[in-house]
Amino acid sequence: MTNNSVAIVEDNNDIRQALEQIIESSHDFTLAGSCITGEEAMLKLPILNPKVVLMDIGLGDGMNGIEVVRELKASNPDILFMMCTIYEEDEKIFEALRAGASGYILKKTQPAKLLEGITELIQGGAPMSSQIASKVVAAFQNKAVATPTGSSLEVLSKRENEILEMLSTGLLYKEISDKLSITTETVRKHVYHIYEKLHVTNRVEAVNKYFGR
Repeated sequence: MTNNSVAIVEDNNDIRQALEQIIESSHDFTLAGSCITGEEAMLKLPILNPKVVLMDIGLGDGMNGIEVVRELKASNPDILFMMCTIYEEDEKIFEALRAGASGYILKKTQPAKLLEGITELIQGGAPMSSQIASKVVAAFQNKAVATPTGSSLEVLSKRENEILEMLSTGLLYKEISDKLSITTETVRKHVYHIYEKLHVTNRVEAVNKYFGR
């Protein structure tokens, strides 16, 4: 299987077939396979070993998508999970990110945007629909106001906090460097220091630490 293979976990036949068609009509990705239930995904995804999984949250009466991500990410760290869902609730967003999802896109996202999101995910980004990103920023700002004295976040500089907020919305290092008019290498050094100060090893852990989750 190539590094650009995509698997789909979706219990709605119409949506699943639409997603399959989007992937199959793309020149950049191959369809690794599809699953209908969480239980099926638990069995098939480690064998299919796709680079990216488009993961529904609901999945009927069995395991939900967040539970599948939580279970599989621990034993298959190289698989990238993107939640592809109708949900915009704050708690669902953060629960999915905590479980190990690297992106969160709404089902109403246009096909071209969905494919862009998959590309961004593979390149190390954390794509989110604009509606989702705005919720993350809002929660981030509320947390910034409510951060208690003595929090580990106080060890971050103003610039580091600024970069961490941008990381939380899924921006790539290059995009952050453009916004702040600094080099990509400088962004990388800041991110290294953020991870070091927060005692974390990746973007999702850093954001979760900021939210105190």
